[in-house]
Amino acid sequence: MLKQVSIYAENKKGCFQKITGILKDNNINILGSVTNDTAEYGIIRMVVSDPEKSLEVLKAAGFICKTTSVLAIECPDEVGAFDKILKALYDSNINVNYTYLSFNRDSGLPIMVMHTDDVHAVENILVNKGYNSIS
Repeated sequence: MLKQVSIYAENKKGCFQKITGILKDNNINILGSVTNDTAEYGIIRMVVSDPEKSLEVLKAAGFICKTTSVLAIECPDEVGAFDKILKALYDSNINVNYTYLSFNRDSGLPIMVMHTDDVHAVENILVNKGYNSIS
């Protein structure tokens, strides 16, 4: 199971770069990311190479952040691959809260990072359907 870092940040010029700079300065690689914003604040969600160290250095810099378990499922790079994953979850009565894309640096295949209410159950469902879970 992967740990995602969620960072609550002001929606102002340079804030996102300050975060990426802190991660760079601490040799933390960003493996996948998505941002959601409002007029004043945003949530930056990232899968990083060292989530615990990320929390430590970002909190020390004054950012509010936390880790959350997410699921990363490798999927074929073909039309309809993501739809098949979502259909399998729909058929199992599973709601997906949000997703974003990364890729497996070893295989070069896309990885769908997803958050659900029960990531362990969803992982079991998808692994039993032949999908590869990345941790």
